[in-house]
Amino acid sequence: MKNVIDLNSDMGEGFGAWSMGEGIDEAIMGLISSANIATGFHAGDPNIMHRTVASAAQHAVGIGAHPGFRDLVGFGRRDIKAPGSELLNDIVYQTGALREFARWQGLPLQHVKLHGALYMRAAIDEEFSIALVKALQTIDPSMYLYCMDTSITYKVAKELGQPVVREFFGDRNYDKTGSIVFTRKVGKLDPASVAARVLRACKEGVVRTVDDEDIPIEFDSVCIHSDSPGAVALIEATRAALTSNGIQIAPVSAVVPH
Repeated sequence: MKNVIDLNSDMGEGFGAWSMGEGIDEAIMGLISSANIATGFHAGDPNIMHRTVASAAQHAVGIGAHPGFRDLVGFGRRDIKAPGSELLNDIVYQTGALREFARWQGLPLQHVKLHGALYMRAAIDEEFSIALVKALQTIDPSMYLYCMDTSITYKVAKELGQPVVREFFGDRNYDKTGSIVFTRKVGKLDPASVAARVLRACKEGVVRTVDDEDIPIEFDSVCIHSDSPGAVALIEATRAALTSNGIQIAPVSAVVPH
């Protein structure tokens, strides 16, 4: 039974004239404890980054960089067959941009969470995960890295001593390996069902897979994506279910101390 949990969401995922998340992001920001802010490659631009960081600062929400593949057309959900060194340079570039917007608000960059297909690439690629963690240790050894408990990324971060946060995805399906079933398009979800799924994971430490089996799940943070249809209702229902059952939503530093 968990008594305290971090609640995170991906934010700032518009681009230029495209206003994805406008209005929704502000509503979500008051409900979560950590924000993963798009850094311009899969979504986001300097104006959106500045606005989203300022909103996170106003709501005392932890600020994280959310770097992805250089894939605005595919929203970072297509795997790009680029060398790991090239991808690492892209991650450092994007993280640095977001960190400066955070610094502008007088705040540290709390964490890094890779986006979409890049997140899934790191989860199974040990060489890439090692390079990623070593880069973060040089940039900021106190910065958290978000990933799945079953991922290679988590194993590497623990072995190398980088602060790491394990995620549970309330709005995604799981397979029998404990990994999420990656999808490019998410259908409309029932808020009560998502809230019940998250609450059960917190209380019992299990999740039902697409094969209709329960598997154990370990996590420190719950993620519900802002681009899931009806995201505000999903997060409101989940937060209400957790708090009404005595589970506190708190900054990640209170859940995973350094």
